[in-house]
This record gives sequence, C-alpha cells and structure tokens, in this order.
Amino acid sequence: MTGHCNPILLTRTCFYRLLVLVSLICVSHVATAGDYKLKRHEIDAQGHTLVVWEKTARRAKKQILLLHGRTWSSLPDFDLQVQDEDLSFMDGLADRGFRVLALDARGYGGTARDTSGWLTPDRAAKDAAIVLAWMKADKAVDTHLFGWSYGSMVAQLVVQRDPSLVSTVTFFGYPFNPARHIVPADQPYPSKAPARPNTAENAASDFIVAGAISQQAIDAYVAAALQADPIRVDFRNLHEWAELDASKITTPSLLLQGQFDPLAPTAMQASFFSQINQGNKWWVVLPGGDHAALLETPRITMLDAIAGFINNQHLLAQ
Repeated sequence: MTGHCNPILLTRTCFYRLLVLVSLICVSHVATAGDYKLKRHEIDAQGHTLVVWEKTARRAKKQILLLHGRTWSSLPDFDLQVQDEDLSFMDGLADRGFRVLALDARGYGGTARDTSGWLTPDRAAKDAAIVLAWMKADKAVDTHLFGWSYGSMVAQLVVQRDPSLVSTVTFFGYPFNPARHIVPADQPYPSKAPARPNTAENAASDFIVAGAISQQAIDAYVAAALQADPIRVDFRNLHEWAELDASKITTPSLLLQGQFDPLAPTAMQASFFSQINQGNKWWVVLPGGDHAALLETPRITMLDAIAGFINNQHLLAQ
C-alpha cells in the first residue's frame, strides 16, 4: 500500500495498490537459498561490549538492524536453523538484498549483563543508537530499523530521539499499553536483579495458531532459546516507557500485526498507527499470524512487506 490505507476496511483502491506492491516485490526478490556466513561483531557501548550478529547479501545497498523482544535474544529469534525448513529471518532479509544485523541487548545471548545487573528502556535505546551509528559509519548505505515486541518499543524510543539514524522503522508485535508498561517513577526494585531461569513453556508460549509452524520448528526454537538465554533478563526503571509518544515519530513507518496476536490487538494498533506523525506509513496485517509470525506461515508475507516498504522509499524519492 502506497502511503496508507484505512486500517480497518481494505478498500478496492487499497487492494489494487497491494496487488501492485506484491507484483513489484516478486520481480525484485531474487532468492539465494540463504547461504550466508554468520559473523559476530563486538561493539563498545560506553565501556560495555555489545554483541551484534551479521548476515549479508552480496553487494548489499541497504542495511537493517533487528531488535529482539523481552525474553529471547537475536539468534533464536532471527536466525533459527531447522533441518529442511527455511525459517531464518536474517536469511530471508539477506535474500532480499540486505545487510542484516541483529543486536543482543545487555544480558541477552552473547552480550553480558552490565555491572548493575539490570536493563532499562533508556539503556536499551542508547545501545541500539550506538550500534546504528556504528553501522552507518561502517557502511555508507541506507540504514533501517526493525523491532519485535519489546524491541519495537525500544525502536520507537530510538527514532523519537534521533530520526536521522534510520531511513525507515518497522514495528512488529507492537505491545505498548501505558496501563501495563508504565509504572511510577518511585517504583521500588530489589537491590539485586532476580536472574530467574527461563523455561521451555515460556519459549513455546507465542506459538498459538495451530498449523502455523511445525512441531519440529517449535522444538528447535525452544532448544535454541534456552541455550542462548537460560536466565531471564531483568528490567527496571519502567517509568521510562512514558517517553513513548507516537506523535513524535516522524520516520517513515511500517506497522506489522499478526492477525491473532494477543499482545497487539487491532484497537491498540489502530490508535498507535493513527498517531504516527508521518504520512508515509503502512499498516500490514499478517493473515494467520500471531506474536511469532516471523517464524510461521506468514513469514514470507512479512519479509516481502518489509522489502516492499523500504524499496518504495526509492520510488517516492524519484
């Protein structure tokens, strides 16, 4: 959809625009079977080492940073490897011509907790901004940002604070609910982070649509998630989420919503989308998808929507 369409009612005009979009994507998408080497980068963030993973298409002319959600880190989320199944989100974006990087936030995956033992919304956004600045200095290509779930909230903080860091931002599974996420500034926290073990039940909890993903893939995800993140990361200073204000987003924005995502219901997405202060915005609902749609049957639709939205920016600039 060029510009944006009514998020509740898909009109005939919007439908034809969508057909044109899909046609453009099909022409531009040249798959390379996901034969990409996984690279590990270590980036200094004010004295703390952040681990960033990379997979890159040949002669990539655009790059994207992926931000994971609340519980699990980048590799299980974005580079899941399952025998005889193509589920790596990083591979899918590389197939579409991207240099793809994924940040492990503090305490997740390859990145250690800092000395405080805690992560805060402010710190997560500052770290993502540091990585984006490094990416732009490292490669002089268009830079884009993608956030899943909690990562989409971090992405919003990033673009609110410094829109110049990225050309577009994509929000997927956007869960922000002020009543749930914002707490009083004087909310007490334990002196020491609890650091509780993660569980297999939690790892499988986002897969709720029957038949959207194989049991083999769910099992592989659970195993990869628990191996990468055996201990749950602890957040504090949740009052910092109060900075989130969609009217302060001026970056071209793509909102992706799984049809059956319980954390991103339509009414909440509609409110968020309508407040984004940018006419260059799309809202795409992923039929049959839930909060883990990037690993399920809507995966291709999701990848094509991201590539289509970003490629459309070049058409608008002409």
